[in-house]
Amino acid sequence: MAEEPAKGMKIFCGNAHRELGERVADYLGVELGKSTIAKFSDGEIRLQIDESARGNDVFILQPTCAPTNDTIMELLIMLDAFRRASAQRITVVMPYYGYARQDKKVKPREPITARLVADLITIAGAHRIVTVDLHAEQIQGYFALPVDHLYGGPIIARYFEETITPDEDVVVVSPDVGGVARARSLAERLKAPLAIIAKRRPEPNKVDIVEIIGDVDGKKCVMIDDMIDTGGSVIQGAEQLMKRGATEVIVSATHPVLSGNAAQRLQDSVLSKIVVCDTIPISSDKRFPKLVVLPSAPLLGEAIRRIHLNESVSGIFDNWR
Repeated sequence: MAEEPAKGMKIFCGNAHRELGERVADYLGVELGKSTIAKFSDGEIRLQIDESARGNDVFILQPTCAPTNDTIMELLIMLDAFRRASAQRITVVMPYYGYARQDKKVKPREPITARLVADLITIAGAHRIVTVDLHAEQIQGYFALPVDHLYGGPIIARYFEETITPDEDVVVVSPDVGGVARARSLAERLKAPLAIIAKRRPEPNKVDIVEIIGDVDGKKCVMIDDMIDTGGSVIQGAEQLMKRGATEVIVSATHPVLSGNAAQRLQDSVLSKIVVCDTIPISSDKRFPKLVVLPSAPLLGEAIRRIHLNESVSGIFDNWR
């Protein structure tokens, strides 16, 4: 539980991940705000805020995960309701930012959907954004609002610090060149060397391994990424690492998107363990023996407490570079 429950603060959540909302509220020592979210007969979202929010510091927890279009629309409707209810400040706590992978134009006539979502959230009435491990950090600049970008790395690092024994020869692996900074931070925390998988994507959700940079022979490999979607990238990476002499491959990621049959593919793969955070709800049919789920509520709850009390949020990560 947080050091002190904050007065004048209210936490609400949508339907995307109510369990996480309840755990965050428990951490802060407050009751989860009362609201009713249902659907009209034609599928439109019906929302009713069941308590006063006038003059309060309101936090809306809603990862915009699958079904992404529904969770985004639900969030926008909640923002409009609290703006009209005279909330003093409205902070959107988005553990997972949907549409983040469409962050730039790669081909002619493509949208930049990550910017569109940012515009919608801003116009709907948000005053501040809290999110975790954006797929592309430049998305922070899409908002003309303060954005607190949290990192799941310390949660994952703590798990490995507690489970890896001193006699194990470990190397941290970045699954692509873009994730080197994240992998380097974990490598420094674990006092382990770094390796990089160079790859190319001929099309979305397809990957070709080009080269592995670094020594993995005879080592336990720990891959770290921001998300696992279909699992194809990390599975192919793990297979190549094993061919290069790795003794074991573990993959860790903040967001368990787990689309389609990813859960079964990961269970059947050469990976020994898949370590993720609970920023996205994981249904029972997507849980499998190799999956380890770490709690994110303390991280989100501490960020909320600090924002409400006007304390430094970056101070949470003083030991994480």
